[in-house]
Amino acid sequence: MRSLRGIRLSVVTLLLAITVAPAFARPQPTVRIAVLKFGTVSWVMDVIRHHGLDKANGIRIEPLGLASTQATLVALEAGRVDCAVSDWLWVSRQRATGAHWTFFPFSTDLGAVMAARGSPIRDLADLRHRRLGIAGGPLDKSWVLLQALAAGQHIDLARAARLSFGAPPLLNQELLSGHLDAVLTFWNFAAALQSQGLPVVLSMRGALRRLGFKRPIPLVGYVVSGPWARAHPRAIEGFVRATRQAEAILATSNAEWQWLGRRTGARTPAELIALREGFRAGIPQHWGPAEQREAAALYGLFARVGGRQLVGPSPTLQPGTFLATVRY
Repeated sequence: MRSLRGIRLSVVTLLLAITVAPAFARPQPTVRIAVLKFGTVSWVMDVIRHHGLDKANGIRIEPLGLASTQATLVALEAGRVDCAVSDWLWVSRQRATGAHWTFFPFSTDLGAVMAARGSPIRDLADLRHRRLGIAGGPLDKSWVLLQALAAGQHIDLARAARLSFGAPPLLNQELLSGHLDAVLTFWNFAAALQSQGLPVVLSMRGALRRLGFKRPIPLVGYVVSGPWARAHPRAIEGFVRATRQAEAILATSNAEWQWLGRRTGARTPAELIALREGFRAGIPQHWGPAEQREAAALYGLFARVGGRQLVGPSPTLQPGTFLATVRY
C-alpha cells in the first residue's frame, strides 16, 4: 500500500502539472487582416467569426475594418496588420522595387459590361458611339481586358465609345436613369443591376475565355510579407484552412446568406441572390502551377496594353509573387 506521504506528493505533482502546462502550451498564432468594412472579404471574416473557424484551426484572426483599399494597403505597409487584400499586379510591381509581398487567391470575380434596360447592345461592336461608363480609372484591369478584346476585333474602344469614368454606385445610377448606355463595373455592382433585370453584355470571365485563357484566374487575393509567411507557417496554414472552410459554407448553404444578408448591403431578396451566386462563381477551385502560368501570361497582356503605368518597371511577372506554400 502506498504511504500517505507518497499519495500527497503525487497529488501535488499532478496539481503542478495542471497549473504549469498552460504556461508552456504553444500560443495561438494571430493573423491581423485589413478589410474594407463592407467588402466581400468582410463576409468571409464574418462567417469565420460566426462559426469559430479560426479557433478550430488553431489560430486567431483579427480583422481591422477600413474605409478604402488604399487605407488597407497603407496599414499593411506600416505593419499595423499582417495581411490585406489586393491583386498580384500590385504585388509584382512592389517586388520589382525591392518589396517582399506575396499573394494567394481570394476570388476570380472581376466585373461585367451591363447594358441599359431594353438596350440594343449585345456585344462589343455595339458599344461604338455609345455612352460607356467605366468603374475605376483608365488603368482598371477590366477596362484593359475589354480594350484588348476589342482590339482583336479591330475596334479602338477608347476612341470609338463615349467614355465616362466614375465610382460604381454613381455609374449604376446613371445607367438606371438613362444617362449611360452601358457600364463596365465591378462584379457586385453588376449583380445589383442584374437583379433589377438589366442584361449582361459580357462578363470579364467570358472576356478572358475569348482572349484564350482556359482557366479562371484569381486576380484578387490575400497579400502578406514573404518573410512573415516563412516565420509563421502555422498562421498561414490555419488562415488558408479557415478561409476555405468559410467559402465552402457560403458555397453550399443558402441559410448562411440569410443572416449574412444585412452585411452585403443587398436591398432586395433578388439582389441578395445575385450577390450570392456571383460570390459563389468567384470562389477559386484550383490554384497551382497551371493557374500560375496562366496568370503570368495574363500579366504579359496587361503589360502590353496597360504599359508601365499599370504594371510598373517589370515587363514580366516577378518571381515570388505567388506564395509557394499555398496550393489547392
